[in-house]
Amino acid sequence: MEELNRTLFLWINATPDSAAWLLELATFIAKDLIAIVPLLIAALWLWGPHSGVRALVLKTGIALLCAMAISWGVGLVFPHPRPFAMGLGHQFLSHEPNESYPSNHGTAIFTFALAFIFWHRLWSGVLLLAIGTAIAWSRVYLGVHWPMDMLGGLLVGILGCLFSQMAWPWYGEPLMKLLHQIYRLLFSLLIRKGWVRN
Repeated sequence: MEELNRTLFLWINATPDSAAWLLELATFIAKDLIAIVPLLIAALWLWGPHSGVRALVLKTGIALLCAMAISWGVGLVFPHPRPFAMGLGHQFLSHEPNESYPSNHGTAIFTFALAFIFWHRLWSGVLLLAIGTAIAWSRVYLGVHWPMDMLGGLLVGILGCLFSQMAWPWYGEPLMKLLHQIYRLLFSLLIRKGWVRN
């Protein structure tokens, strides 16, 4: 498996001869495209078309928290150095030489995409999955992750969504009520003005 990981990495990883425009595009995707996760969560909560969307936001948020906790734990139990820390390939994105498996970026975007596939609409989840695939490619292309780091993020995302779904009957209603109370307290002025949804 390790040999396959290295072979795939060297096949995807950019080289000094790679096109400058492609390196710039990959850098934008690797660093900035992940912002879609918090922006979409905030937008759906504040302006979502119906109350069921907030249940999606909460379930997705719990899945993300669980997935990131699992990712942290796996990184501690199965530490794996990044490619550049092993002197393999070419690095085009500045990054600390910390443990790489599973990818936090991959975990976040794949959990988000899977949540939308499971709990929203197939088309929205598939679109987010395509964005996740682009992020995964860019971070391998720029030399800061292994392909298996991204596969690990996908698998951890599945576990996060599974936990959130199974625990929903216990935490869903009480946590939703609490969040609504906090939200209405903090955003009361904006709600009264009609700038955000009640």
